[in-house]
Amino acid sequence: MNQIFRIALVVMLPVFSLTAQENMESYLPSETTTEKDTIPVYATFKSSRIINARSNELVHKGELELIVSHRFGDAGGHNGGFKTFYGTDNASDIKVAFDYGLTDRLAIGVSRTKGATAIRQLFESNVKYKLLEQTEKDRIPLGITFFGNAVISTMSSNINPKVPDHFDSFSDRWSFVAQMILTRKFSSNFSLALLPTYTHYNRVGYGDSNDIFAMGIGARAKLTKRMALIADYFYTFDSENRKAYFEKNGLPFYNPLSAGLEIETGGHVFQLTFMNNTALLENQFIPYTTTSWRKGQFRWGFSISRPFSFKKKNK
Repeated sequence: MNQIFRIALVVMLPVFSLTAQENMESYLPSETTTEKDTIPVYATFKSSRIINARSNELVHKGELELIVSHRFGDAGGHNGGFKTFYGTDNASDIKVAFDYGLTDRLAIGVSRTKGATAIRQLFESNVKYKLLEQTEKDRIPLGITFFGNAVISTMSSNINPKVPDHFDSFSDRWSFVAQMILTRKFSSNFSLALLPTYTHYNRVGYGDSNDIFAMGIGARAKLTKRMALIADYFYTFDSENRKAYFEKNGLPFYNPLSAGLEIETGGHVFQLTFMNNTALLENQFIPYTTTSWRKGQFRWGFSISRPFSFKKKNK
């Protein structure tokens, strides 16, 4: 299975690229099209992340974007309330990420994440490639972007061979995500994204499943020139094995739901958000969210991004 997954990742990008190129050729201007028909729709989302979900947005060629994200502890429930000042005394997960634009359609990224499951001390490398862009007058009605990552844990191995943080070999430390991001900007005030997602762990706890499929949905609704409401949700298609695994270990499972406020401040995009998941990486919050909004196990978090340009200015 591991070899098949690696081969699929290698093959996936060229295949998607070829498919996109063929699709784009069918949309080349003809005698009946105007220049405006082929203009890409601008700013479907304002950040490369909606909240938990990725968006179709990439950093521009020659730009480096710094993203700092933070998730606090439970606002309510047994671990929340005033004693932890509604979760702000605790940090469930922290991530520092850098994305760089190789071209206007291709970006690569790296991040360091604390981790919020049994597996921690995570380093991520990722790639994001824009296959299709929505255009004015709906000549191309939606955007399609591919995202993939590889994540490795550098934590010490647990001596118990039945738990997920026990590593027999170097390959046991790896997990992967492959995701398609389908986006559409319906108007200047509303955008929507669908995110079919595949997550793979080379090694999992005894009885768990290595492969998890999920469908994400995200939205942005503009309130003012500088502010917007944002939200996203992931539904996980659990197998019977995974359900049995969670029940056997006495763990509840919940789908991650988040909502928040996005604020543009000129050079920065600031997000103030609430969610029930504790983790920041897709590799963790999609398959392993065990906290619930109904039990007060939601937390607030924030994300701030800042681009830096390395382009040479014309004199």
